[in-house]
Amino acid sequence: MPISFRLARFRFTVCAKDHIRFPAYKGAVFRGGFGYAFKKIVCVVKGKPCDNCMLKQKCIYAYIFETPPPEDAGMLRLYPKVPHPFVIEPPADEKLLYTPGESFPFNLILIGKAIEYLPYFIYTFTELGRQGIGKGRGKYDLTLVEGTGINDESVPIYNGQDQILANQFPVIDSRQLQHHNGSSDNDTLHISLKTPVRLRFNGHITDILEFHVLVRNLLRRISSLSYFHCEERLEVDFKGLIEKASTIRQTHSDLHWYDWNRYSTRQEQWMSLGGVLGTVTYEGNNSEFIPFLKLGEFIHIGKGTSFGLGRYEIMKSSNK
Repeated sequence: MPISFRLARFRFTVCAKDHIRFPAYKGAVFRGGFGYAFKKIVCVVKGKPCDNCMLKQKCIYAYIFETPPPEDAGMLRLYPKVPHPFVIEPPADEKLLYTPGESFPFNLILIGKAIEYLPYFIYTFTELGRQGIGKGRGKYDLTLVEGTGINDESVPIYNGQDQILANQFPVIDSRQLQHHNGSSDNDTLHISLKTPVRLRFNGHITDILEFHVLVRNLLRRISSLSYFHCEERLEVDFKGLIEKASTIRQTHSDLHWYDWNRYSTRQEQWMSLGGVLGTVTYEGNNSEFIPFLKLGEFIHIGKGTSFGLGRYEIMKSSNK
C-alpha cells in the first residue's frame, strides 16, 4: 500500500434495558439514530440547515456527516459532499428482538482525522441509549468500548461504570496490510459479501460484480478517504490497475439482490438502499490488489457505508 491510511476500529457492547426491536437491516436504526443524536449534541446553531451555516467549515457535525470538500480541495471540488469518515457495523446476528438484560455488540470504524473525535462518538451512543432506538424506542446502557487491532485483538478503553476513556488503543496503518495474513495463496480469490453491497458502474447501481467494477469502486473510495481524511493523495496508476483488473475473470457467482428501505428524516422521504449479498469467485493474478482489498474489509465499499453497507470478507482459499 503506497500510502499511510490510518483507521481505528472499536467494538461497542450495549445492554438492553427495554425490549429493543430492530427492522430487518439493523444498520438503518444505528446510523439514523446516531445522526440525529450527534447533531443534537454538537450543533451550536440549532435548527439551521448546514448548507447555510457560517460555521460549516469548522463544525464537527458538518465534518462527520455533511463532510464538505474544502474550498481549496484538489479533487472532488464539484461534489457537494465527500465520503463520511466513519462506518457503523450493526450486530451481525439475525435477531430482531433483544429483551431486557441481553447484551449485543456493534462496531465503529473511524478513518483518519475522525479518530480524534472518538469521545464524541462514545458520548453520542451513550445518549442514544438514553433516548432509545428501534420501534418503541427501547433503551440501552453502553457498558464497554474496546479498541480492536488488525487481528481482532481487543483493548478495553471505556466502560459505562467509571466513564473514563483511555487514550491508548490500536490504530491500523494500511501499510500493515501489505504482508498481513489472509491474502489469497494462489490466483483464486473468494469474496463473501456480508451486508448489501451497492456498487456504481456506468452511472447506475449494478448487481454484476466483475472484478474491475469492484476495483474501480474500491480505488475511488480509498483515494477520496485518503485525500480528505488522511491528508494523503493516493498515487497509483489507476488506469493501469483497472486494465489489469479487467483480465481477472469471475468464475463463480452466488449473488442475490437484497432490498431494504429506510425513511430519511432529514430528506423527508423513503429511500431504497438495496444491494447484493452472497459469494463471488475470481481467477487471475490478484496479488497487486490484495492490500487494497484487505483495506476494503475495514472501510467497506460502495454506497451507504456509514450504515454498514458494503462489508465483505476475503475467504481463505487452499493452495492448488
